[in-house]
Amino acid sequence: CAACSPPSAGPASAQGEPVRQGAPNTAYQPAFAGQTRAPAQNTNVTAAHEVIAEGLDHPWAVALLPDGRFLVTERAGAMRIITRQGAVSAPLQNLPAVDARGQGGLLDVKLSPNFASDRMIYWSYSEPRGDQTNGTSVARARLSDDATRLENVQVIFRQLPSWASRGHFGSRLMFDREGRLYVTLGDRQQNEPRELAQDNSTLIGKVVRINADGSIPADNPFVGQANVRGEIWSTGHRNVQGADIHPETGALWTIEHGPRGGDELNLTQPGRNYGWPIISYGIEYRGPAINAGITQREGLEQPNYYWDPVIAPGDMEFYEGELFPWRGDILIAGLETEAIVRVRLEGERVVAEERFELGLGRIRDVTQSEDGALWIVTDEDNGRLIRLTPRQ
Repeated sequence: CAACSPPSAGPASAQGEPVRQGAPNTAYQPAFAGQTRAPAQNTNVTAAHEVIAEGLDHPWAVALLPDGRFLVTERAGAMRIITRQGAVSAPLQNLPAVDARGQGGLLDVKLSPNFASDRMIYWSYSEPRGDQTNGTSVARARLSDDATRLENVQVIFRQLPSWASRGHFGSRLMFDREGRLYVTLGDRQQNEPRELAQDNSTLIGKVVRINADGSIPADNPFVGQANVRGEIWSTGHRNVQGADIHPETGALWTIEHGPRGGDELNLTQPGRNYGWPIISYGIEYRGPAINAGITQREGLEQPNYYWDPVIAPGDMEFYEGELFPWRGDILIAGLETEAIVRVRLEGERVVAEERFELGLGRIRDVTQSEDGALWIVTDEDNGRLIRLTPRQ
């Protein structure tokens, strides 16, 4: 089927053994060569690490401020500023309440594309909605001149319907070149709501695109269609927790948690359906196949790449620096793997993979500073902000 054909623009993967990893959870066959277990590529880099700050409570995201400091979110509900020397601020004032049960809490944070002039920041969080229900919401506010509080807090987006669930909030934020804001949304980790990933009258299991004020862009793919949410960019997602804009093409790429097996890397295009829970390269955590083990269906997108067993991805980042020899590659924060997972693209195809098992714990987020250094946060009670540079 057309939807099952390999992504275009790129030669077939080079031959070679894949990265050392566990046995797959399934016997599913990929739809095309190189869709999984791409050849290992050793760039002969070892990373030196420097712990900048510790004692953080399950940090989820890190964003670089223009003055060189970092905004870091803690899932329990605090947002702090950390200097490059490791000084950790008190929590910023005026954050709205979060539902910090399970996977929920204070999640991603991004600066406005015009932060230098407007000092606006955007963040996502699991918002308590009453009667044990919640949902992913996005708020924005101005960071005060003294960087101690948030001013004029405004909720600009709410995932609907609300659900009584502690999981799968999605929640990565990403601005594109035009200043439109993408928000990734999960399927809420229960059998009933996950079916709504295929229901475009809801915002469950979707990627949405909104303007910076929360309004709906006129050129979104479903605008004007009856009984369809105009915010929707793409549909059929399980739990997207990583996203970035390709530095050359401007296209949105996302990385998505699979079940047991089936983590996915997707070029996430407008109006496309990425298949969950109709097709999957994973199985239920308790063992059975998902939807009779169907991995391909006409009209549903194939992942550009998938992992089995999973890497349990956090965020992803196209590397644009010169300090590491990885310019243009995707760097993925690994939770289960406790690693940085690097994949190399040629066009829309993954042609090589490399893993850096750092031994630093579950890596939730990865970003880069202007000098090309990498900065990660670890998802643990004693969470840390760590700087990575090539070992000399």
